[in-house]
Amino acid sequence: MAVPTLSPRSQVSAIALPSGTIPSDVATTVLPFAVYTSDRYFLSGAADQVAYTYRKLGGDVLDIELTKGQVFSAYQEAVLEYSYILNIHQAKNTMGDLLGEQTGSFNEDGQIQAGHDLANAKVNLKYPKFQFDYARRVGYGIATEAGFGGETNVYSASFNVQNGNQDYNLQTIVSASAASGAFGTPNPVGNQRINITRVFYKTPQAMWRFYGYYGGLNTVGDLSSYGQYSDDSTFQLVPTWQNKAQAMAFEDAIYTRNSQWSYEIKNNRIRLYPDPNEVMPRQYWLEFFVDTVPWEDSAKGKTGVDGINNMNALPFDNVPYQHINAIGKQWIRRFALAVCKEMLGNIRSKFTTIPIPGESVTLDGPALITQGQTEQEKLREELKTVLSELTYSKIAEEDVALLAAVNTVQEKIPMLIYTG
Repeated sequence: MAVPTLSPRSQVSAIALPSGTIPSDVATTVLPFAVYTSDRYFLSGAADQVAYTYRKLGGDVLDIELTKGQVFSAYQEAVLEYSYILNIHQAKNTMGDLLGEQTGSFNEDGQIQAGHDLANAKVNLKYPKFQFDYARRVGYGIATEAGFGGETNVYSASFNVQNGNQDYNLQTIVSASAASGAFGTPNPVGNQRINITRVFYKTPQAMWRFYGYYGGLNTVGDLSSYGQYSDDSTFQLVPTWQNKAQAMAFEDAIYTRNSQWSYEIKNNRIRLYPDPNEVMPRQYWLEFFVDTVPWEDSAKGKTGVDGINNMNALPFDNVPYQHINAIGKQWIRRFALAVCKEMLGNIRSKFTTIPIPGESVTLDGPALITQGQTEQEKLREELKTVLSELTYSKIAEEDVALLAAVNTVQEKIPMLIYTG
């Protein structure tokens, strides 16, 4: 029987990666994500990756069962992976200074939507001002509890005492002041809980208690008896600051040592001690703030509670391809090649062996999968390690070490003595 003459339709594989391509081929290929397809530099980089992959995987010797589109997709994946790791690094650097700031609205590709205030801001490429914002916001809450404001409005109300009446209803007092519009419109109190931070009364000024009728400018007394004057002809010139220090001392004595009046608050009632009489002050004031909902913004605040609260709300879109330098682009080429190895391994694993006359060919699919995945993980760790050494805190530590080393060197330099 005569051996038939075979006339194959093709002498090469139906699917084989070409040795090169041009940027217009990338532009006409539908990629998984349309993130960088309008960037002509990305198109050129993806086209160059085809030739790089062809040479690295031995396309001159054996056909590579990949399409140009698969290489383009691998290159795009590498750029997105680089952007992802870089954005996480920058999030660690800037989160403390960006909490509460304006966030963005993102489309399906992670890009800030057109028309948004931050659409062209490229916040992830900027160095933010170091402001201790997070610590400051914690301090605002402490300041409110300490009684000197913070970002919380502090209100005051007053009431008159009646002789023999120790108990007064603060809820009635505050509600009456609120109803009169004393705290502004709309009423900030309503039925909300209030926190009283201070109760006080107005005493006679230390000037009258200490200095006497003549005021005592630039004079001083013995500080222990009636006052500074034994008569109106004996005085001593002293600096003004000493008069001020004495006035502060006597004012503090009035509030601390001389006063026997006190109070206690239970629920919404205040009880004064001792029983009010003709000697006690006739009017008392109280300062308080209203509990606020933590999710509502403060009118005094410069940042919003609807702003950045974690990494997810950072207005970081994908790093523009043109802003990736030579270091990043080489990492992208290597990562894209590793992705291509994994894809080629998956393709070749579909056929473990291919029979040929008198023999069979074993494909290296599993080995390529393992190699590609291992290289990807190594590249990720390499980039993360480098970036972890370049956080702002690490840079500051390196500056400290450098300064210490320079000082050590300077100490060894002999100091010349100038002789004229």
